[in-house]
Formats: sequence, C-alpha cells, structure tokens
Amino acid sequence: MSEHLLVGLASVVVLAVGAQWLAWRLRLPSILLLLLAGFVAGPITGLIHPDELFGELLFPIVSISVAIILFEGGLTLRLAELPHVGGVISRLITVGALATWIVTAVAAHYLIQLDWAMSVLSGAILVVTGPTVIGPLLRQIQPKGQVGAALKWEGILIDPVGAVLAVLIFEVILAGEFGQAPGAVFSGVLVTIIIGLGIGVAGAAILIFLLRRFLVPDHLQNAVALLLIVFTFTLSNELQPESGLLTVTVMGLVMANQRLVSVRHIVEFKENLQVLLIGTLFILLSARVEPAVILNLGWMSLVFLAVLIVIARPLAIFLSTWRSELSWQERLFMAWMAPRGIVAAAVASIFAFELVEAGHSGAEQLVPLTFVVIVGTVSFYGLTAGIVARWLDLAETDPQGVLIVGAHPLARAIADTIQQHGFKALLLDTNWDNIVRGRMEGLSTHHGNAFSEEVLEDLDLAGIGRLLALTSNDEVNSLAAIHFPEVFSRADVFQLPLKQERGETRSELAPQHLTGRYLFGQKMTFPFLMEKFQQGAVIKATPLTEKFDYVDFQTRYNHTAIPLFLITKRDKLVIYTTDYQPIPKPGQTLISLVEPVAELDQGEQPAEAIEAPAA
Repeated sequence: MSEHLLVGLASVVVLAVGAQWLAWRLRLPSILLLLLAGFVAGPITGLIHPDELFGELLFPIVSISVAIILFEGGLTLRLAELPHVGGVISRLITVGALATWIVTAVAAHYLIQLDWAMSVLSGAILVVTGPTVIGPLLRQIQPKGQVGAALKWEGILIDPVGAVLAVLIFEVILAGEFGQAPGAVFSGVLVTIIIGLGIGVAGAAILIFLLRRFLVPDHLQNAVALLLIVFTFTLSNELQPESGLLTVTVMGLVMANQRLVSVRHIVEFKENLQVLLIGTLFILLSARVEPAVILNLGWMSLVFLAVLIVIARPLAIFLSTWRSELSWQERLFMAWMAPRGIVAAAVASIFAFELVEAGHSGAEQLVPLTFVVIVGTVSFYGLTAGIVARWLDLAETDPQGVLIVGAHPLARAIADTIQQHGFKALLLDTNWDNIVRGRMEGLSTHHGNAFSEEVLEDLDLAGIGRLLALTSNDEVNSLAAIHFPEVFSRADVFQLPLKQERGETRSELAPQHLTGRYLFGQKMTFPFLMEKFQQGAVIKATPLTEKFDYVDFQTRYNHTAIPLFLITKRDKLVIYTTDYQPIPKPGQTLISLVEPVAELDQGEQPAEAIEAPAA
C-alpha cells in the first residue's frame, strides 16, 4: 500500500514539473499539458488517485496552495501602475464582474439546464480569470501600453472577488434561503473586505517589523513569510469563509509596495514554489474528473463556452473601459483575454464535493462544466491572443532592444550605433556625469541603481529584451546578471568577461550560475576593450555584400576587428558571446570595434564610425 502511495506522489511531482517544462519547449500554454497529464494519469490509466493519496486533506491542501499563489500574485502588483489604469481595474472587478456573473448564470440555466441556484453559483465561480493563466500569456505576448498592467491587476484581484461571491452563494444554497441572496451577498462582501484588508495589512506589518529589526535570520525569512501567509489565511477564513484569499492578496500587495525592507528573496522563493504548486494542483484536480462526465454535458457545453467568450467578456470590457483612456486596440485585446485558471478549478471542486454530499441536484455538473471552460478558454486565448496582439500592433514577442548597465564612453558609443540602426538602447548608470553626457548625445538614459526595485518599476522596457552589463566592476556586472533574470530570461542576460589574474580560471572567480553570458570573446574584459577604445578604436557598422564579404572585412582590418553585434536581414540584433560566434553573411550588417589605423593604411577614412573621445 505504501509503495503505491509513493508511486502516486512521485507521479504527481514528475508530471507537475515535467508538463510545464514540455509546454515551455513546445511554446504551448502549460495548463493545457497539465490538464492532459492529469486526465491521463487519473481516470484513464489510474496511476493517480487524489482522494486516496490525501483523503480529507486534499481540499485543505488545495486551499492553502491557492493562498500562496495569490500572495505571490500580490507581490507583482505595483501601485505606480494605478494612476493610468486604476479606474479601469476598479470597474473590471465590480461592474465587469457583475456583467460576467449575470451572463454566465443565465447561460448555465438555459443552455446546461442547471437550476437557478447552481447557475448563479457557477456564474460566481467563473467570474475569475487568475494570475496562473494570465501571467504566462502576458509574458509570452508582452503587450505594449497599459493593457498588460490592467490585465495583470484584474487577474489577481478578481480571484478573491469571485471566490468570495461563490462562497456566499454556496452558504445561501446550503441554508436553503436563496431568496435572501442579495442581502447576504452584500453583507458578506462588506465583512470580507473589512477582515481581508485588516488582517492582510497586519500580516504585512508583522513581516516588515521582523525583517527590519533583523529578528529573523536570512535562512529562515522565506519560512517565516510562509508561516505568516498560512496563519493569516487560516485566521481570516475562520472569521469569514474565503476571506483569506483577499487577505493574502492584500498582504502581498503591501509587501510589494513598501520601501522599508527588501522582499526580492521572498519573491524568488514564492515564484519557485508557485511552479510546483500550480502544476500539482492542476494534476490533482484534473485527475479527479471523469472524461465521461464532461462528455455527458453534450455539445451545449461548447455553446456555453462560446457565450462566455463572445458575449460575457466583450460586454464586461465594454462596460469597464467606457470613457477610459485605453485605445480601441487595447480594449479589443482585453476583450480577447479571459482564460480561467486554478482558483476556478479549486473552488468548483470544493463546493461540488460538499453540495453532492448534501444532495443538491445538478451539483455534480459544476466541476466538469468548470473544466470545460478552463480547457476551452486556455486553448482559445492561448492559441489566438498572440495573433490578435500582433494584428493590433500590441505585441512585443521578440523585443530586440538592449538595456545597458553603464554609461561610460564605450557604452555610449555602442548604444548610439545600435540606436542608429533602429534598435532601442537604454543606458542605466548611477554616475550623473555619464547620464548627462548621454542625454546631450541624444541617447535614452536613466539615472539609478540597477539593483533598486524602484528602478525596475520606473524603467520603460518597451521594445527591450536583453541586458548588457558593461560596467568596469565585475562584481556589479555579475550582480546585475543575477538581478535581471526576473525581467529578462537568463539567455538574454549578458556581461563582460571577468578579469583574470595569472593562473585563475573563470569558474574559480564565479560559478556559471552566478554570471550572465559572457560578451564578445574570452579576452574582451573591460580593461581590454577600454584600452583599445582610448587608443583610437571606434565602433563601426559595416554592411556586408557579395563584393565585400566578411573575409574582405577581416583582411581590411588585418584580422584585428572585434565583432560585437550582427544585424540580420530580418532586423534581428545578434549578440556575439564567448559561446556563440556567428559568421556574418552578405546582406547582414556587422557592428564591431575596429582600429582606424588599419583603415588609414588603406588610404581611407572609417565610414559610419563613432569616434572615440580623447582619453
């Protein structure tokens, strides 16, 4: 028996992580593969039996896991985004949620033939979208403007709203007083807001106090944060059912926007934990659903799904964005983005289980109907949102611009050349003199510390997809490489090679996982490049042709030119690294560091070159 349970638990973890990795490789929404894996491992093959594995602990585990996920979501909310989209967000979680609730309830009653009690409950459950599905899609699409911030805020705040509505309706159904629902919902929402805000702020204040006073050692800070999340969530739920979801969201929001202590390590821990929790929850919940039950809903379930996509969501967005500053493209994109996620699955599973045991007719259809909506909306929006965003000119699926840490003369010369060829380049430095000089040269600059969370909020990274750490300090470059993978992928974080003393190896100086990808070549350290630059070398962009190819280019400069970047025919900016040295081809443009002396020997002045300032 114990070996069977061990195999089941191991299968859950393997499938939870493996499905997300495979989805990343295939560039598919991870939830689709997670649900597929759960269906196959559960009712189809019988490998996983969630109720047998966890028994009565299953739904408490699900509830705590959802709380942790929503806390992590709250950590991503920045109040600085609210002045632009605050009005839209407030209407999305009120007027928009109400419109979605009504349309969904009516559709469930007339299309799925649920009674009004179950229809209203299903409408409340399906109000939510959720960060677990919105976040990955937004990261993949990278929409321009304010639409990304609005969708992110909605996805996180609508979860506790929908869950609270659902639990209030659920309690009314159990009490058999459905006619008193409006009054019960209003009073319940009011109590939930008071408890959620109060305990959420108090929990954040306690955590800030402990961290600021250094009352918790570094190795226990994540554990203590987790302790407070679980404690405040449970306390809130004891005072008012399901108010804990609002509590942990508020707690995360407060922690994200305070400036007294750093929460970066907590964010990293929760992000890593979230991957396991989301995968595990979807595997467990989908493994409990019999495919035959979903098929029994019939083709009307697809009509129900279409109503949510074609009527409910556009209506909610129309009402929520009326007279807002959002463009019609942004409004249309928001109307095309409402996938349902883990909160809908968890709430439906919990309520359906209790309602079936209480003998309520139609309750057994809540879970399969919810999973039809989850699978359908994730599939529809996941496969079409990117296409729609590109059609509306809102997508930045492969931004080619660069954020350069360091604004010294060489960095400015590189930024100027990149910018002249149509790519965005933003210089970040703490040295005001470098920043002023950059601005006088017509470059985009930002004064600030690369490790400051405020700087991350203030930077305009539209069109920027890579980081180049070019400072004179190897430690600063390496720290930037560690800091920015939360903004860019590790494959797009670059730094200059470390300076080496005689007999040292780079692996001895810094482990590979603590550095970015090394730029340009093994010897291209900051002192080496600056020495060349101060001796008169220049940054030059050279178009290559059939008559003047890369061999001719190297011959002209006596094989002393240092390739830095390559602009392809498709306007892609390729960066030279120690592990990737592409051979330029005709039709491409090579950006390199060249010594003018070699060109002067040919009797001509460097073309398109940016002259180095006097040393």
